[in-house]
Amino acid sequence: MMMMMLVVLVKTVNWVWLKPKKMERFLRQQGLKGNSYNFLFGDFKAFAVAAHQANSKPMHLTLTHDIAPRVLPFFDLILKTYGKDSFIWFGPTPSLNIMNPENIKTVLTNMGDFSKRRENPLTSYLLTGVFTMENQKWAKHRKIINPAFHLEKLKVLYFIF
Repeated sequence: MMMMMLVVLVKTVNWVWLKPKKMERFLRQQGLKGNSYNFLFGDFKAFAVAAHQANSKPMHLTLTHDIAPRVLPFFDLILKTYGKDSFIWFGPTPSLNIMNPENIKTVLTNMGDFSKRRENPLTSYLLTGVFTMENQKWAKHRKIINPAFHLEKLKVLYFIF
């Protein structure tokens, strides 16, 4: 019984502290920037504070396309603070923000090498689509929808709206 409790304790400490700190060190060695890991909750507190601050300010009546500070205030703050290639923490799990076109192309062409975040099982019932698929299933569906994004078809959509 004591041995089982010790194993559970070691696995828990590894999950909530050792593995995230190791991942943070690895991401920083790769040249990525982001907030330091906060025990168990990651960036949830900063996310909530940014959302509260954005919602407490009145909306400007002028129409503008710069809606990111209002709609996604935390991600806008991370982008301004750490740049286009950075990371954030969802609890003890890091998530990469990649906006550099060369890096995006690398990720999309080597989907087997990059795994997506594991979602809550309930989420998989509610959200299905190309964003949640992986490996061969993702490649098959990407080939199916790829013709919809050819430049000529996008130009037609542009003129409709």
